[in-house]
Amino acid sequence: MAKSPLHSSNNDLTVGASNPGLSRRKFLGTLAAGIAGSLLLSPEEVYAKAFGERRQLSFLNLHTNEQFKVVCCPDRRPDATTLHRFNEFLRDHRTDQIHTMDAGLLDILTAVTALTNSRGTVQVVCGYRSPETNAFLHQRGVGVAENSLHMVGKAIDIRLSDVSSKMIQRAGIALQRGGVGYYRQSDFVHLDTGRFRTW
Repeated sequence: MAKSPLHSSNNDLTVGASNPGLSRRKFLGTLAAGIAGSLLLSPEEVYAKAFGERRQLSFLNLHTNEQFKVVCCPDRRPDATTLHRFNEFLRDHRTDQIHTMDAGLLDILTAVTALTNSRGTVQVVCGYRSPETNAFLHQRGVGVAENSLHMVGKAIDIRLSDVSSKMIQRAGIALQRGGVGYYRQSDFVHLDTGRFRTW
């Protein structure tokens, strides 16, 4: 059987059908510690356990130094005013263009911070990217995809102030809610709401 994305050689705990009553707190601690071993849970079960409670996300835009806070709940999305502020916060900092961001990004970020036991700040490297900015960066050859999901508001590049980017990558892979790209040299992780893939 394939090992969990959060597998580690410290294989002292197995979670799955034989232990359906595992508490959410212990489950999250296990994932965050990276000692899940043979984690016999589907991505849907991982997501449900991770996104199981009200959680506040605190953001910092590394380009504008703006801050943004939002409370995410498993049973409802933020209101229209909050989502509009989220769109403004993640605007293209080069052109000031605003685009509607996929609210599913908030769900992914909430689950990622829960899985990693993060209470720190979500540091935004890139949110929305206009076609003009994307073309400029693509031509410069800095690793920007020509048809990036940033251009349609379905991607975000982040760091967490209290968790390594490697752990963010592990959590994203465990969730399988969209694309997960780990940029080790630049120290950030790309998360999107497209099909699941990794790089």
